[in-house]
Amino acid sequence: MKIIRTRNFTASRPWGALDIANMGGITTRLHWTDQPYKWHVNDGEEVFAVLDGRVEMRYRLDGDEHSAILETGDVFYASMGTEHVAYPLGEARILVVETGGSV
Repeated sequence: MKIIRTRNFTASRPWGALDIANMGGITTRLHWTDQPYKWHVNDGEEVFAVLDGRVEMRYRLDGDEHSAILETGDVFYASMGTEHVAYPLGEARILVVETGGSV
């Protein structure tokens, strides 16, 4: 059993994470960041929930780049093959559910 006070979580580096659970190869991790990630495609599907802060999510569909601002409480679902990158707007805490070992 765990209780995690997400607003208190910080990491020593951008995108540092607290491993919460691994359920049959699907990981749930809490990330803290104040810097963008990198363009990537996950090995499977990904659920990205903003728990604190704001994040600009950039993604590509059919070669065209799109962008959406995710507010606290918003969820971004990346289907398999979705190229994307997250740009926090200040500090952000993000819950990510994805296949273990994914980028």
